[in-house]
Amino acid sequence: MCGITGWVSFDRELRSASETLDAMTETMSCRGPDDRGTWLSGPAGLGHRRLAIIDLPGGRQPMTLDTPRGTLALVYSGETYNFTELRRELTGRGHRFTTESDTEVVLHGYLEWGEAVAERLNGMYAFAIWDGRQQKLVMIRDRMGIKPFYYYPTVDGVLFGSEPKAILANPLARARVALDGLRELFAFVKTPGHAVWDGMHEVEPGTVVTVDRGGLRRHVYWSLETRPHTDDQATTVAKVRTLLDDIVRRQLVADVPRCTLLSGGLDSSAMTALAARQLAGSGEKVRSFSVDFVGRTENFVADELRTTPDAPFVHDVATASGTEHEDIVLDSYALADPEVRGRMIRARDLPLGFGDMDASLYLLFRAVRQKSTVALSGESADEVFGGYLQFFDEEARQAEMYPWLVRFEQYFGDDANVLRSEVSTALSLPGFLRDSYATAVAGVERLAGESDFEYRMRRICHLHLTRFVRMLLDRKDRASMAVGLEVRVPFCDHRLVEYVYNTPWSMKSFDGREKSLLREATADVLPRSVYDRVKSPYPSTQDPKYAIALQEHAKQLLADPSHRVFDLVDPARVRRAAERDTPQITTASRRGLERTLDLALWLDLYNPVITLS
Repeated sequence: MCGITGWVSFDRELRSASETLDAMTETMSCRGPDDRGTWLSGPAGLGHRRLAIIDLPGGRQPMTLDTPRGTLALVYSGETYNFTELRRELTGRGHRFTTESDTEVVLHGYLEWGEAVAERLNGMYAFAIWDGRQQKLVMIRDRMGIKPFYYYPTVDGVLFGSEPKAILANPLARARVALDGLRELFAFVKTPGHAVWDGMHEVEPGTVVTVDRGGLRRHVYWSLETRPHTDDQATTVAKVRTLLDDIVRRQLVADVPRCTLLSGGLDSSAMTALAARQLAGSGEKVRSFSVDFVGRTENFVADELRTTPDAPFVHDVATASGTEHEDIVLDSYALADPEVRGRMIRARDLPLGFGDMDASLYLLFRAVRQKSTVALSGESADEVFGGYLQFFDEEARQAEMYPWLVRFEQYFGDDANVLRSEVSTALSLPGFLRDSYATAVAGVERLAGESDFEYRMRRICHLHLTRFVRMLLDRKDRASMAVGLEVRVPFCDHRLVEYVYNTPWSMKSFDGREKSLLREATADVLPRSVYDRVKSPYPSTQDPKYAIALQEHAKQLLADPSHRVFDLVDPARVRRAAERDTPQITTASRRGLERTLDLALWLDLYNPVITLS
């Protein structure tokens, strides 16, 4: 896993711009603490920061390959899990390799197949190739959008990077956010291709973007397609298990210490148990980590979303699978620490408002990184197999709206309630979301003969896999790479996603519960307690000390009424939330305070130009 960046300027010679390219590259130092490199030739410059995972001495980048017609130069971030098979095929076609890295396989794959190499890769990746033969830049992103990738067109070329901060380090890019960008911050929906920053775009998942003197072109090489599902239930369960065994085997490959992230839920427990079984064959043990809060298990209070604490289930799995387990236990002061909040905002380049759940994720990853370089996560199983409450909520099923937003305020509070009225009016979020939803569902293909109910559930599954999970994948990538930890997501393997997406909802929930297929496919490796457990989301602290700390930080902010944040946020609303007695701090009040503090820090760190037009 790494950080990549680059600059193509067809009207100039970039070798004189090495300092700017160095500055862009250094913004990615957290993503790649092990090595750095830049490459400049004519109108192209590439930068790379490396986190060494496979072939530690041999995978240095930028990696080049000379041909009779010109040089190919590659910067690559991610992992290709089928690189050994591709290497074997390419060797049979006459290619010769000098390293054991998957990076070199991708470079030779491009030489052999061109842009179509993307269709042959199984993995998580974002990479750019300067093709000196045709004087063009080719940018390719993985199918599910696991690895981030941004670009910024210029008058004579393009800037690109793993994160916006790399692009913003170039003087050609302006740190500006317009009304559409602000909507993305508050809508809790990820619009494909939108990067929030004005003029900047994402390379969309499953897409190739090519830039040459003739301009910029996009080509979609993969999308979530509707296909008939002909397997019966038993065959489907068996197929899911076969896929999972293969996926976990591939994603355990690394030349550095690896571990699993274990929450005690079905997803991470199944993944951990499968990994433990596979490693046991070679005499290895899985190392596992979980996050918890001081006093949470002893003082746990059930709510609509979380009916049980995680720790007892975590320990059941660790015992059953024989993992070397460690609980990372956090206190409220660490969760509310402004320094931690600032690190997450720097990691994400945006104030996206997950509050204590952002802080705890960052602190968990920082602790894990002290002992492992690669971690396997259960992320995205809920979207693939249907694990959220909204999949079973009739109101959410029937609503002409993103299903996760139907009860969002009820469960999490409205963090937009602190905005100034004129800002709320300008954002017009209800209308924006209606239009966004209509666009999103318009592209969902209906299977011939599919019932109205099955088609509605297909649409809900499609929305989660194309609009919802990408927010979570981006969050996990940014938080982990901020500390140099590579997090792999087995449930995002495109083969599994395609197969389960096209499985009828009646089969996905054949026992009336969430994630029926996953539960049955891994029943033999799960403790009974986990098999029977009801879905519980990522934990959030219940300690009132956290809310009190937020209030104190908000009061300090209110002491500076000239702060730019109050151009967006209503200070009177913030003050009411900051002065509430502790028992009266509602979820909405807490989220409003978190959002305000995030916005203030973001404005301080990035000094963006904000326009409400």
